[in-house]
Amino acid sequence: MKKHTISSIDVGTTKICTTVAEVSDAGTTRIVGVGVTPSHGLHKGLVVNINDAREAIRESVRKAEQSCNFKVDSAYVGVTGRHVNSVNNRGVVAITRNDRLVRPDDLRRVLSTAQSIKMPNDRKLLHVIPRGYAVDGQTGVKNPVGMYGFRLDVETHIVTAAATSIQNLVKCIRSLGIDIDDLVLEPLASSEAVLTADEKQVGVVLADVGGGTTDICVFREGSIWHTSILPVAGYQLTRDIAIGLGLPFEVAEEMKKRYGSVMPVYESQMATANQISEDGHGISYQDLCDIIRARVEEILRLILLELPRSDYESLVPAGMVLTGGTANLSGIETLGREILKLPVRVGVPTYISGIADTVRDPAYATSVGLLLWGAKNRGTRRWNGGWFGFRLRKLALKVRSLFR
Repeated sequence: MKKHTISSIDVGTTKICTTVAEVSDAGTTRIVGVGVTPSHGLHKGLVVNINDAREAIRESVRKAEQSCNFKVDSAYVGVTGRHVNSVNNRGVVAITRNDRLVRPDDLRRVLSTAQSIKMPNDRKLLHVIPRGYAVDGQTGVKNPVGMYGFRLDVETHIVTAAATSIQNLVKCIRSLGIDIDDLVLEPLASSEAVLTADEKQVGVVLADVGGGTTDICVFREGSIWHTSILPVAGYQLTRDIAIGLGLPFEVAEEMKKRYGSVMPVYESQMATANQISEDGHGISYQDLCDIIRARVEEILRLILLELPRSDYESLVPAGMVLTGGTANLSGIETLGREILKLPVRVGVPTYISGIADTVRDPAYATSVGLLLWGAKNRGTRRWNGGWFGFRLRKLALKVRSLFR
C-alpha cells in the first residue's frame, strides 16, 4: 500500500509542536515523529519577535526530523489569534446548460460568488467552507453534483485573518526552507482530532483552551456554524496565580500543572489543603485552587457569550468538548457541567496510530488535527505566497543545505 508523508506545525503561545505522519491510500494516519519545544517570540497566538519565533520553530522541526529521520520540506500550519473573523454567506448561480445537470464547475462558480464579500486590503481569506447546498430550493443537499436543477445555492462559512499576522507567521516558517501546504484555523484542525460525527450532526461547541487563546467553533447538522477566538487562556491563569500568590511566573506555571484543580477544597481534605511547595516557594493549596477555579469559571462564561445565540441549550444539545492544555486541569468537566447545565467532556486526539502515546493528550489536539486535516484535503490546495515567498524559500533551502 502506497504511503505519503505529511507534516504539521502548531505554533502556539506556550509550545511549538512539529509532527510528522505517514498517510496510507486507505486514509489511515500513523504518527512517526514529534518535536516539541517551548515557544518564544509569540503572544496570544501572534508573532511579536520574528527571530525568536523562527529559532523556536527551527528547534521543534529539528527534533521532529531527528525522531523519524525524515526531512520536513512542507507542513500544514495552524492559525489563531483575536484578528481572526468569520461570517456565514450565501451564493447562488443558475444552471444554464440544456441538460440542467449540476457539475463540478457549477460548485466552483457558486463558491466563488459566496466568497465575493467586501474585504479590506489588510485582511486575507483563510477558508471558504461549504456548509450545505440547495437545488431549486431543496435544502440539506451535501453533494449536488449529478442532480437536475435550474438554480444552485450554497451556504458557506468564511474565515478571514489579518494579513500582517499571516505574513509574519509565513515568513518565520518559509525562512527555514519549509513550504506551507495550507494555513488552517486551529479550532477547525482541533475538531478533526477530538469531535465525533454524531456530535457535529446534533450540535456541539468545541473550546480549545490553549496557552494564549481560547479557540471556539460550533458545529450543527454536520458542518461548521460559527468560529471565534478569545484572547484569554492558560497564560492568564498562570499570571493570576503568580500575582495573587507572589510567585515567579515559571513556578506558578509548574504549580498549576502539578497541583492545579478547579474543584473546591473541603474540610475533609485539610491534609492536602495546607501547604504545597515548589522551588522553595510555599503556598496554600486552597488559595491555588480558588484562583484557578475563578479564572476557569470566567473563561467558560466568556465562551457562552461568544456563541451566536443566547439559547445555547438548543444550539448545542451535544454540549461542549474542552481540549487544549488547560483541559488537563482536574475537575474541569464537572465545573463545566455545573455552569453550562450541558454535557461536557475533555477531548483527547483519536483516529491516529504510531507513536500516538506522545500526543494522546488534549494539549496536542491542534497538532494531530492539522495532520488529519492534511490527510483529508491533501493535494487540493497549497498556500500561495506569491513570487516573494517562492524566492525566499529558494534562498532558505540553499542556506539550509549548507548546514546539513
